[in-house]
Amino acid sequence: MQTKQFSTKLIQWQKENGRHHLPWQVKDPYARWVSEIMLQQTQVSTVIEYFERFMSRFPTVQSLACATEDEVMQYWSGLGYYSRARNLHKTAQIIVNENFGVFPKERTEWEALPGIGRSTAAAIVAFSFGAKETILDGNVKRVLMRLHGIDARADDKDAVKRLWALAEDCLPDENIDVYIQGLMDFGATLCTKHPKCLTCIFQKECKALEAGLQEQIPRPKKRLDRPVKERTFLLLWLDNECLLQKRAEKGVWKGLFSLPQKEGILTEQQIEVAVRAMGMTIKNMRPLESFSHDFSHYRLILHPVAIRVQDKGESIANQRWVSLSELPDIGLPAPIRGLLERFFA
Repeated sequence: MQTKQFSTKLIQWQKENGRHHLPWQVKDPYARWVSEIMLQQTQVSTVIEYFERFMSRFPTVQSLACATEDEVMQYWSGLGYYSRARNLHKTAQIIVNENFGVFPKERTEWEALPGIGRSTAAAIVAFSFGAKETILDGNVKRVLMRLHGIDARADDKDAVKRLWALAEDCLPDENIDVYIQGLMDFGATLCTKHPKCLTCIFQKECKALEAGLQEQIPRPKKRLDRPVKERTFLLLWLDNECLLQKRAEKGVWKGLFSLPQKEGILTEQQIEVAVRAMGMTIKNMRPLESFSHDFSHYRLILHPVAIRVQDKGESIANQRWVSLSELPDIGLPAPIRGLLERFFA
């Protein structure tokens, strides 16, 4: 198939069948940038609510730059991959303080900013300024690999190099934003993991379909056995307050608030020692149901224990007692927020 023929057909498909009412589909580099960062490794259906809430609180890059990191994390809480929020905040400060609030118009300028790779940068300038740049996210890789019969993993270096070349060759001379959105939408709604080939406009041209490999291409990534880590989480509470601890600025959930935790599965005696070391006396305690949470590199088994204390003990750095009414305004990891909501329901 001729590359220009592909882009022409895709643009027409996008105009007739694509998504046209997403809240970030505006010629605003700020909205486009925020949405592209949120959409990294997160589905559109999940992002919409978070995007609208985030933009309501931080409607401009200046308001985002002036916010504290804690507040930014609060409005990101639940989306996961929290380094995205920290990089978003850092980039906002760079744009405001070093670039006088002016957004870059070149892909390479965006790539120089924290947390922004080639594909994300290309999407921002294509949608915001009509720049002739292409993207290569997971959806686009899947479409191009099937269309051209590239039987490999999507992260294969040689395959990625070839895919970038194909993606650039397919770029039209006009309607860049429509074409880029079409690539995203086509991969997200039609050429999915289990493709809807019967309604595909590229049936005759698709080499994967011709070879009967549409379900196998791209090849799955090598599965790695994730190690399992177990932690005991101390849900210390008194009246209508619970104790939260701010995570260190490294590791998972860094910069967020969580519950005090200990490695492994603690016995009652070990829990008593830990609570006593925090200057508190236990009134009563009971184990809560254990549950798991998957990270990209390991599985965490959470063993929460509800501990009612007699007093708040001494003030400790990075810890604070929080009332139930304050919890919605605190940046918490999704599994911890869910745990607290279930316990205090």
